[in-house]
Amino acid sequence: MPSRISPARKRRLTPPRTLPVPVNFIIEELEPLHGPIEWNPRYNALDELIFTVLTQHTSDLNAERAFDELRRRIPTWGEVIEAETEAVAKAIQSGGLANQKSVRIQAILMEIVRRHGALELEFLKDLEVDEARNWLTDLPGVGPKTAAVVMAFALGMPAIPVDTHIHRVSGRLGLIREGTSADDAHIVLEKIVEPQDRFNLHVLLITHGRQICKARRTLCDKCPLGDRCPSYGKFA
Repeated sequence: MPSRISPARKRRLTPPRTLPVPVNFIIEELEPLHGPIEWNPRYNALDELIFTVLTQHTSDLNAERAFDELRRRIPTWGEVIEAETEAVAKAIQSGGLANQKSVRIQAILMEIVRRHGALELEFLKDLEVDEARNWLTDLPGVGPKTAAVVMAFALGMPAIPVDTHIHRVSGRLGLIREGTSADDAHIVLEKIVEPQDRFNLHVLLITHGRQICKARRTLCDKCPLGDRCPSYGKFA
């Protein structure tokens, strides 16, 4: 029997009735600062999925080193399934949490083979967005952010990955309600952002969060959103 959504969470899943800063305005103002935005897939979908697992709780640089070393030592995903888990862990140790991630990676690959019969995920782009997301989040250890990264960056699908930067900035801009979790923010943002704008907004917000709207000491004087932002000057 499906679990019931509490009234508090139901409210957080509902977008604010009036957005303090409209999405179109955010894109128009931030694109000259952080753009232009172009979609260029870095990996195929399966490679992107495994790479994203490796990014968890570490930097992208460490994850890249771990990913490259894994492919060097164990060149195919079929061989990763057959390898000793310890060997996989040794290959990805530069990415941190190698013992946990090695088990997760092998479990993901085995589940893909069991459900799809092949080690590839390009078929997902022919599904509806929610169907593809559900397929991915049914894999062991794959949450909404990891699924959205694969969909947006490898498959060109209209999903919005929500990392700490996007969660922080979208909260400060009033796009999500106070107390909304990062997982729930995926749902809310996709309700208020048109599909064709989702990739651009993701890139713009994550860049803005890294360069201007930082966790501490925001550079509000350099932000083109100015006093339209309900958090202007509060974290400077």
